[in-house]
Amino acid sequence: MKSSMFAKALPLALVMAAPLAAPSFAQEMAKPTTDMQAVLDKLGALDAKPFSSLSVPEARTQASPADAAKAVQWEKRLSSNPEAQATTKDITIPTAEGGIAARVYMPAGKGPFPVVVYYHGGGWVVADINVYDGAPRALSLGAKAIVVSVEYRHAPEHKFPAAHNDAWTAYKWVVENIHDMNGNSDKIAVAGESAGGNLAANVALMAKEMKAKQPVHQLLVYPVAGNDMETSSYKENANAKPLGKADMEWFVKNTVTSMDETKDPRINLNGRSDLAGVAPATVILAQIDPLRSDGETYASKLKDAGVPVNTKTYNGVTHEFFGMGKVVPEAKQALDLAVADLTAAFDKAK
Repeated sequence: MKSSMFAKALPLALVMAAPLAAPSFAQEMAKPTTDMQAVLDKLGALDAKPFSSLSVPEARTQASPADAAKAVQWEKRLSSNPEAQATTKDITIPTAEGGIAARVYMPAGKGPFPVVVYYHGGGWVVADINVYDGAPRALSLGAKAIVVSVEYRHAPEHKFPAAHNDAWTAYKWVVENIHDMNGNSDKIAVAGESAGGNLAANVALMAKEMKAKQPVHQLLVYPVAGNDMETSSYKENANAKPLGKADMEWFVKNTVTSMDETKDPRINLNGRSDLAGVAPATVILAQIDPLRSDGETYASKLKDAGVPVNTKTYNGVTHEFFGMGKVVPEAKQALDLAVADLTAAFDKAK
């Protein structure tokens, strides 16, 4: 108030000559759509708190955005079909550490089917294949593909790079064994959300580096792709729900042994210079998400390296929107884009 009164007391010529402050639109968080807000409101009603305020056990047991979306779906009496009719089978992928749980989603038909190896989100700390059920179920149905949703060891009990090692082990096993489940490993893709998007990207890079069976496509949904938490989207969405800057700091703190590890090229994908020749990618991003700039930069770097990339940012939605196709229209649009790109990649691999 004092500054505005002082401005009024200045001579008119000085006021007119004074430079206008640039509007700070870049720092303002966008408003969620009505449907997205309904999910966020339900998440609040389920008493979900910011991850940064919780212990790891508390964070793992509180309601998830997926729970909120399902509650909204139930309240609106929306059918869970046809996705609910997908056939699933829980398996264990053998490892030197004792085994990785996975859920196999099977499409209807004769096969052999194309395959998607899917990695769930949760900052490498929380969530599991039960929480992240919506996306792999819908991808299997839409792409008429076997989707293997992979569990992996979580931090802080198993620090970086345990999850990355498990992701690669699971991929190799699927390549070598999916024929026993009527899958075709010549038509294999990787997919993941958030921390799982980072894992999927790393598997694609590892396959190229190791000269192993390369995926025909990679679906990266708001992936963790850098270690810079001062990007424009981090600043703009610092207080966003369900994921804000402090929450990402909490995840990273629990995942790495020291912050120097965030410079590792498996975490800081945007610092890499070896992207040429990696699998074509679909990069799906949310406007109201600290990780948006990560994904934008990675998509740009892939393109600069000559990798075909289809990237789209969905406005008015937040981190975790992708599996909410029943209640958030933008999630259905994003899923349709993912299915179309995966199907095209599988067809091209004939």
